[in-house]
Amino acid sequence: MLDLQKVCRGLAPAWFDYLRDWDRTLRGGNYPETTRYNYLLAAAQLNRYLLDHAGQLDAGSASEDPVEVERGHVEEFQAWMVRTRSASTALNKHKSLQQFFKWLVEEEDLERSPLDRVRQPKTEQRLIPILGDDDTAKILATCKGKDFLSLRDEAIIRVFYNTGARLSEVAGLELEDADLNNDSLLFHGKGMKDRRVRFGPRTGRALSKYLRLRARRRAAGSPALWLPEKGETPLASNGVKIMLRRRGEAAGVANVHAHRWRHNFAHEWKLAGGDTGDLMMVLGWASDDMPRRYGASAAAERAQQVHARLRIGERV
Repeated sequence: MLDLQKVCRGLAPAWFDYLRDWDRTLRGGNYPETTRYNYLLAAAQLNRYLLDHAGQLDAGSASEDPVEVERGHVEEFQAWMVRTRSASTALNKHKSLQQFFKWLVEEEDLERSPLDRVRQPKTEQRLIPILGDDDTAKILATCKGKDFLSLRDEAIIRVFYNTGARLSEVAGLELEDADLNNDSLLFHGKGMKDRRVRFGPRTGRALSKYLRLRARRRAAGSPALWLPEKGETPLASNGVKIMLRRRGEAAGVANVHAHRWRHNFAHEWKLAGGDTGDLMMVLGWASDDMPRRYGASAAAERAQQVHARLRIGERV
């Protein structure tokens, strides 16, 4: 559950009051908790930045009250985010702050958002390498035991590999979302959009083995699908992320994370001639731009295979 006091620790009183009220509006709009957290965190980080650099930026009043924030304050904050974090992180903060100041305008506490004239940070399009069969086999080989962690981790990895689901979607699965009668999982995607995705026999066997052992755990009554090795707190996104990194290191595979399997899924789908519209449905995409971005790192391989199949310049 989102802890507003923790997210907003150390803020100026007026900033805290505004964020508390904004969070009430977000809750009333049924925004997902992760979205609320990201929105509130961006605004809180802006206030902390202004408090720390008030004299340097002539931001004394802005550090105490968000309605005093000006374009230059936001631009300096974004530049600092680019320097200390990354351009993509700065872009995410920009988008969150747009929502915060838009709300202040709707509340009639501002006539115009300071973000209206602030450009979004430019980000480079990095090609994320796919995580194919060979590397996945090495990672799965670290889960060959019959103990709880081995069975759980193999099931999680196979779900990523077999469905291309997002980290948050797999981590957020509940017990009732797994339908072993029809070999499918119900994912709760971005924007509260649910979709049901089928899984194959190997993933089904891994899930079945895990669920049989899960039923004998102390926390078996938890609605969450993925249980911890000890205690009763379910395995959340960060726990899954740490597990994948640990398994990757044990397998000698660098930079293992969930999105690499998502890119691999898109690549394999395109390589097999799958329909783009169907791919969007399976992976939970709403934008036509996403199929072009995912699997892009392996586009050259697909192009070479098409070239060989068409035999251009070889028919006479």
